[in-house]
This record gives sequence, structure tokens and C-alpha cells, in this order.
Amino acid sequence: MRQWILLRGLTRESAHWGGLVADLQRALPGDSVLALDLPGNGQWHRMPSPTSVQGMVQACRADLAARGLVPPFHLLAMSLGAMVAVEWARVAPEEIVEGVLVNTSLRPFSPFYHRLRPRNYGPLLRRVLLARSALVVEQQVLAMTSNRAKEHAPVLAAWLAVRRQRPVSVVNALRQLVAAACYRALAIAPQPPLLLLASRDDQLVASACSHAIAAAWNLPLVMHPFAGHDLSLDDPAWLVEQVRQWAQRHD
Repeated sequence: MRQWILLRGLTRESAHWGGLVADLQRALPGDSVLALDLPGNGQWHRMPSPTSVQGMVQACRADLAARGLVPPFHLLAMSLGAMVAVEWARVAPEEIVEGVLVNTSLRPFSPFYHRLRPRNYGPLLRRVLLARSALVVEQQVLAMTSNRAKEHAPVLAAWLAVRRQRPVSVVNALRQLVAAACYRALAIAPQPPLLLLASRDDQLVASACSHAIAAAWNLPLVMHPFAGHDLSLDDPAWLVEQVRQWAQRHD
């Protein structure tokens, strides 16, 4: 039985996968699927977020150990979560069978203005530092991360409920930004097999970042034609199918 661990991105928690966890479980009926929260998010929203990706890896490993789960694991990770997956595969390759990395970026392969597109600097800072309305914050997140925002208007109610129940503090949001900005990958790829998935029209992180990682590490890359940064929201069926096909190739 494969054990899939799902990791989300900046200030997002396991609930933000929406129906994808259940969809993936149906597509891989013999596997287990668990969405983890990084410290500072979700069930751990009162904990301080590590200011390093390395600290996030340690937290994930400790979380799984506390649940009685033992390696090896298969990873599906998005954005900041994918940086955590990369570092995890580097420091403990024996624990990771494979990883699927979605819409991520890594130093030193891409410049900062590709890793976070300049048009998002203002909205992101306002979201972290100035926003007072939960609705405004989640509307901004949806606009930045989805290319089908009008179709996903109903998701705002669910996201608002999540924010009100488990709010991410300004301090933790900043700590996560620091961790993402400062993380630097090695020139040599981790040992476990990795698949890159990227949205061609990602408005938050340029898809050129995934191309750069693929070129540097000689990894397979599959592009999505229309989704935004939150691929699990804009086209969950496509994402699940890519994971299913990848997993079959590595049985």
C-alpha cells in the first residue's frame, strides 16, 4: 500500500485541497491519502511557523511519527509544500519513494520576479499586513491563484469558514514567506523520482520556474493548458489523473 502525503503552500491548510483528497483516494483505492498541515496552518495554526524549509520538513516527519506512520511515503506537494518535498527528499531519500511537485519554484534556478510575479507584490503584502476583512483576503487569494475565479465563487464560503476557524497569523504568514524566499536547492536533484506539474498560465508563479527545474535536474514536466496556480482547484480531475499515471509507472 502506498502512503500519499499531501502538502499545501503559503498560509494554506489541508482543507484547501477541497475534494481532491477524496478524488485521489478513489483513483488510488489501494493507497492511503493524508493531507498534512505545516506548522502555523490548519490544526497547527497556533504554532509558530518555522522560518526555514528545513524546519518544516522536521515538523512533517515528527507529525507523521506521532501518528504512528512510518516511511516510505509518496508526496504530492504544491508551491511552498513542494519546496518542503524537495528538501525532505534530499535529507531523507530513504523515506520518499517519489514526489509530484505542483507549480513550485526554487532558488537558484529562477529569478525572484519569476518565483513571485511582480503584479502580486502589492496584493500579497496587503493580504499579509493590511487586510482586515476575511472576505477581501480570500477574494484576493482566489483572484491570484485561480484562472476560473468566477466559476469558483461558491468556494469563498468554505475558505471563509476555514479562515475564521483556523486563522493564520500575520507573523506566521511572514515567517512562511521568509522560509520560501530563503530556501535554496542543490544543483543536483534529490534521489527519489520527481514529476513536475505546472500551469502554463499561472499568474502567481511563472511556469518558467518549473521549466528551469526540469532543465537543471532533468525531470519530466507536464504542463496544464489553462489552470492557475491552484491547479487542484481549477482542474482537480487532471491533477488526479497525472498522479495516478505517475504512480502506476513506479509500482
